[in-house]
Amino acid sequence: MTDTQVTWLTQESHDRLKIELDSLIANRPVIAAEINERREEGDLKENGGYHAAREEQGQQEARIRQLQELLNTAKVGEAPTQSGVALLGSVVKVYFDGDESDTETFLIATREDSSGDGKLETYSPSSPLGSALIDAKVGETREYTVPSGAVVKVTLVSAEPYHS
Repeated sequence: MTDTQVTWLTQESHDRLKIELDSLIANRPVIAAEINERREEGDLKENGGYHAAREEQGQQEARIRQLQELLNTAKVGEAPTQSGVALLGSVVKVYFDGDESDTETFLIATREDSSGDGKLETYSPSSPLGSALIDAKVGETREYTVPSGAVVKVTLVSAEPYHS
């Protein structure tokens, strides 16, 4: 696995996801009891409460598996401290196709490490734009291909460590 395919988590993000996982696992008996209670209400074909409880159980089990996989494979570390280079965990400002007035500022991170405040767009390091920018230095221009097949040039204006 390359660094752009690895999910990096801060210790804070790792701990938050672990608490969510523990809570979901602890809630399993509650959901099982709900299903049993609904099952005793009668005909399962027309029992909306039973089907809703089973649906909720399925969603929670899927989230448990997702969190277990993420926490088992993620690397826990700190956000970058280096400025001037686009790294995972950097807030970058770029412009596109040589147009210095067409700038965008965003965070290069995984969804789990995203800012979560809605003020800062997050691009995955495995997205075309994110992967093009990883390890770019300020002033460097890189190219990437968008889904339509067009090639876009992006120039790194600044890169600073993200601070939540």
